[in-house]
Amino acid sequence: MRQKRIILVGPPGCGKGTQSPILKEEHCLCHLATGDMLRAAVAAKTSLGLTAKEAIQKGELVSDDLVIAIIEEAIKRPSCEKGFILDGFSRTVTQAEKERASESIEL
Repeated sequence: MRQKRIILVGPPGCGKGTQSPILKEEHCLCHLATGDMLRAAVAAKTSLGLTAKEAIQKGELVSDDLVIAIIEEAIKRPSCEKGFILDGFSRTVTQAEKERASESIEL
């Protein structure tokens, strides 16, 4: 069975966060919200989280490479075995290009 991969794109407040839980439940998918994942990595003090925290404390955006690394790590979890929903990713052209080129996020 092929994994389902859904990408929700849109401006803040357009309903991505509302639709994600519905799609997750209907299709037994893993919901990956980049903001939530970054906050969780920071709280868990993972190496990626500590790097993200550094950027956040400086008032900088978290690098595209770091966001992609967090997603790549997440989609390898057993909970994402049937597929995943990307909520809030990709946010930049660079992220979209890397998403397309990445073997682990291949869509």
